[in-house]
Amino acid sequence: MSKKLVHTPEGVRDIYGDEKARKTVVERLLHEKIKGYGYRDIQTPTFEFFDVFSKEVGTTPSKELYKFFDKDGNTLVLRPDFTPSIARCAAKYFMEENVPIRFCYQGNTFTNTSNLQGKLKEVTQMGAELIGDDSVQADAEMIAMTIEALYHAGLSDFQISVGNLEYFKGICAEAGLDEETELELREYISGKNYFGAEELLERTHVNRKDKEQLLKVSELFGTAAILSEAKKAVSNTRSKNAIDRLEKVYQVLCDYGVEKYVSFDLGMLSKYNYYTGIIFKGYTYGVGDAIVKGGRYDNLLRRFGKKAPAIGFVIVIDDLLAAMNRQGAVISGIESYVKLYYAPTNFKEMLQEAKGLRAAGKNVELLPQSYENGELR
Repeated sequence: MSKKLVHTPEGVRDIYGDEKARKTVVERLLHEKIKGYGYRDIQTPTFEFFDVFSKEVGTTPSKELYKFFDKDGNTLVLRPDFTPSIARCAAKYFMEENVPIRFCYQGNTFTNTSNLQGKLKEVTQMGAELIGDDSVQADAEMIAMTIEALYHAGLSDFQISVGNLEYFKGICAEAGLDEETELELREYISGKNYFGAEELLERTHVNRKDKEQLLKVSELFGTAAILSEAKKAVSNTRSKNAIDRLEKVYQVLCDYGVEKYVSFDLGMLSKYNYYTGIIFKGYTYGVGDAIVKGGRYDNLLRRFGKKAPAIGFVIVIDDLLAAMNRQGAVISGIESYVKLYYAPTNFKEMLQEAKGLRAAGKNVELLPQSYENGELR
């Protein structure tokens, strides 16, 4: 039993030593850049009522939630995702606010997945939410801030891929797909499963033109030049408006000077059903999944009683650190430690020296002289 107790459950781990030092610094650097855009800290509970993350909200599937009961019989869950919690909090405390609200947050999320594929069940996330602004400038601010935060933390080789769910939804509406079929098709296209998508459309008897448009979505990715091709590929107004929005966002990103980090993917479709328009993900080499996930969720706050548009993003700190380690990225600002050794005869003198260094902001270990050569003498 004692051997088992020193191990962690599957999907969680201890973080200590140099790795924890790097994590702390990266979190601080990301936070500095986000706060520089005027975002204010917010903290929500680690667990919430089940309904905050229910199927109707469009978040994590129930089977992937850590569920438990309180003494009154209420079903509670460990948060799998920050956005619904922030939306609930904003609706409760900022119901009457009519000006844009900017929040930033940091904490751990929990997902009870059975097929881990190397993924952790508990990860640290940092993100931001901009509530009450439905403008193109708000979309661009989120993407630009993400880019600047990653670069400020020490990551230089990455790409932010941007899409717009309205493009796909416009084609689905034109094809007459019901919501269930649209969600299933979204999963196939998002996973780049072309054959699964084609089989589904054949089963639902979609006409040839709509079928071709829907399948072509997965091919529409690349630089800003792909947007004109995407617009030509459709005839419905909803999809064309989605491209117009992306083109305007790109122009603002050029104003920020971050366009070299931006690409486009019209086949990028999130598993979170609360996203409504612009979505984006950040990729870098060294990890197999996106290190950044974000997008617009203009209808989510209505679930909690506040009618307001919103857009946000989250950076998965654990994946970001893994990528930076594998790339050999330099993390600046990691604090060093000074070791001072004392003998019984000079303890007071060494203590005064340690106190002086600590007052100057240094980290000082005061150790017996018997440990000076790295081993007990």
